[in-house]
Amino acid sequence: MTDAATEPTAEPMSEPAAGQTRDLSNARDMIVCEDVSKWYGDFQALDGISTTIKEQEVVVVLGPSGSGKSTWIRCINRLEVHQEGRIVVDDVELTNDLRNIEQIRSEVGMVFQQFNLFPHLKVIDNVSLAPIWVRKKPRVEAEEQAMALLERVGIPEQAHKYPGQLSGGQQQRVAIARALAMEPRIMLFDEVTSALDPEMVKEVLDIMKTLALSGMTMMVVTHEMGFAKEVADRIIFMEEGQIVEQGTPQHFFENPTEDRTKLFLSQIL
Repeated sequence: MTDAATEPTAEPMSEPAAGQTRDLSNARDMIVCEDVSKWYGDFQALDGISTTIKEQEVVVVLGPSGSGKSTWIRCINRLEVHQEGRIVVDDVELTNDLRNIEQIRSEVGMVFQQFNLFPHLKVIDNVSLAPIWVRKKPRVEAEEQAMALLERVGIPEQAHKYPGQLSGGQQQRVAIARALAMEPRIMLFDEVTSALDPEMVKEVLDIMKTLALSGMTMMVVTHEMGFAKEVADRIIFMEEGQIVEQGTPQHFFENPTEDRTKLFLSQIL
């Protein structure tokens, strides 16, 4: 794994002109999956997943419910254990070695459908807790960072409230700030807007768009087609634990090649 202290952070890649996609072919490999498979008893949730996600790439994973999207993204930071194949994150292979798991989790931030905030802690404490305990940051420094992140996600005025006093959209923005507090190199988002009221979805997606434009490597499981069209470098479509089709948003929405992809799009667009 690279040392963020010795290797400068890559500059955000410039936005492509309309109708073009970014050239990420020379970017570093950040997530490599080779023939990844997973079972729950007799049920195969993942079936030979192979793909590579580049540094600064934004990959959106689409598919019907039960297609394996969330299982796959949870395997990448070992919330689920794959039984076959290889997963390599930032040059470290994900194995049963706890040191590797801890190393990868320190570099990967994850935001879930449920906010998972500590209800008895104020917002600023939810955001600063992990840097204090895991990164051993002094409290003053961690709280300054937390305030900067709350400013970044647009809710600094909520710092001294409890999660229960916030709207769902505000709580999800706190969850994003909390993940960013660990200074991850990769962010994983698992259906982060699906539990929100419709009017709150846009405010969370706007934060994610800003994060993508900053150069963060992102893997996003979502049903938000507008976000996928606007922000993704690549769209991966899954069904029955397999990657059925992948390509640029233009390819996926305008010229898909697989019948299953066409059927999926006809049902949601």
